[in-house]
Amino acid sequence: MTAGSDGPGELLAQAVRLREAGHHDEARAQLLGLRGRFPDDAQVAYQTAWVHDSLGLEAEAVPHYVDALAGTGLSEEDRRGALLGLGSTYRTLGHHAEAVATLSDAVAAFPDDNALKTFLAMALYNVGRAHDGMRLLLTVLAGTSADPDIVGYRGAIEHYAQDLDAVEGAG
Repeated sequence: MTAGSDGPGELLAQAVRLREAGHHDEARAQLLGLRGRFPDDAQVAYQTAWVHDSLGLEAEAVPHYVDALAGTGLSEEDRRGALLGLGSTYRTLGHHAEAVATLSDAVAAFPDDNALKTFLAMALYNVGRAHDGMRLLLTVLAGTSADPDIVGYRGAIEHYAQDLDAVEGAG
């Protein structure tokens, strides 16, 4: 697709290349221009959010993430990335309840994504649900680690992930 009345096309691709090359300020300027021209384009909104996050402008990233997720046209991978970005950004800004809600929805939509689970665990900690966060992290660790020291205790880690307060032989 070419830039013009049909969509952002090559201009969006150029802005993404700028961001990927570390030229965040240039990418931001180009993406903000594209947002003005294509306010309903979910991909433009997502890339604009991403570049704001890359620049440490988290508060400015939020509305772009929200618009991207409210729109249509994101691939599953980009939708996952936008959910992670928004949830993580909420957490960074101290909006912990919003982070938990966003990341919980993301984990429900993408149950095999361990990065989402890890960010959710951090947000759970921030809202005083350390037990739930620890359970989630232990489950991810047990299920993904190839470290022989972890693998050797996988069964125990999985057991305690389900019941951190279990005491064997008590009574």
